[in-house]
Amino acid sequence: MDDDGIESDAWAAEQGPGPGTPIPATAAWREGDHPGRRQFFDLGDLPLEADPIGVLPQARMAYETWGELNAAKDNAVYIAHALTGDSHVFGPAEPGHHTGGWWNAMVGPGKPIDPERHFVVSANVVGGCQGTTGPSSAHPDDGEPWGSRFPYVTMRDMVNAEIRLADHLGIDRWRLIAGPSMGGMRAIEWTVMAPERVGAIAPVGSTAATSADQIAWSTAQLAAITADPKFRGGDYYAAADGDGPHVGMGVARMIAHTTYRSESELQERFGRTYQEGGDPLGKGGLFAIQSYLQHHARKLARRFDANTYVRLAQAIQSHDVGRDRGGVETALARFTSPALVVAVDSDRLYPLKNSQRLDAALSGSLGVKVVHSPVGHDGFLVESGQLNAFMAEFEQGL
Repeated sequence: MDDDGIESDAWAAEQGPGPGTPIPATAAWREGDHPGRRQFFDLGDLPLEADPIGVLPQARMAYETWGELNAAKDNAVYIAHALTGDSHVFGPAEPGHHTGGWWNAMVGPGKPIDPERHFVVSANVVGGCQGTTGPSSAHPDDGEPWGSRFPYVTMRDMVNAEIRLADHLGIDRWRLIAGPSMGGMRAIEWTVMAPERVGAIAPVGSTAATSADQIAWSTAQLAAITADPKFRGGDYYAAADGDGPHVGMGVARMIAHTTYRSESELQERFGRTYQEGGDPLGKGGLFAIQSYLQHHARKLARRFDANTYVRLAQAIQSHDVGRDRGGVETALARFTSPALVVAVDSDRLYPLKNSQRLDAALSGSLGVKVVHSPVGHDGFLVESGQLNAFMAEFEQGL
């Protein structure tokens, strides 16, 4: 999801930013860590749609807010994060938060989503690794990490938890629910699960139902993680630093990141160039594109959790707003409020046709707004000028 340069050292042997700092078995936020800007809400026992255990007991949700809810309670905006995002949508990297806000370009003073005008809320999803109950959290029976015991969760389970959070915050109706990729999927789910509580949606680079191609790409990522012997079937939390499943998760990230960028952008940016200092043709060096992907593999391992990657990827696979509801078009027909559907023209993960189908099914859609970019899916992060212009115009019209 982010792009900040290339490093040349081999990622599988990465020992951190300096000697003596091996990659941790998990980079999940754990009880006792600095809370940062997180607030916590006890969800209670959360019903689960598909898992045989039926309920996630004693669940908790980590969330952040910016701005104030006005007296009319009509200025609340929910920002839903993508696969490896979290509740820290806005702000700097600081104690408790590994990175700065993942959508600082969209949210902030003077931005389309402005805390001076809006009450902005974002939460880490159920199954996440940044404060909401997930595989790294303590199991209520024994206090040990859930690990392999953590249940299968769907996008609908995640939205059910978000509905409870809205109740907790006293928000009867969101002015807007917006989010890219997996966040857009949850915005879409809200329109069916609680349409009367949604004033508008803005899914960006998303889809109404994951396709076979999208499931195929994520299946390869899941296989990479679970095949890592240091994954230990999901029970690796007691492993020493450097002895966790960062290799498998890194391979998964490299597969995913390739789908986040376009073929033309990778060719234009890297081509067949070599990483400085090494010839890859049988002499142990790397192509520049290899180094770039390995850099992103290391970065993710230092801020994420392998079990969470697995559970959230499975939740994305589960996404079909029309499942058991008569199909996508029938399910979305009830929602007549405004919708801003945004696509990136070079997105090969969630291509333009996904947004066109969504647009056709939503009677309140303004037509697909297309971000023109050579970048691919990550255009929702890179092309802030175009995206912000679409969002600002849409939000002002609500």
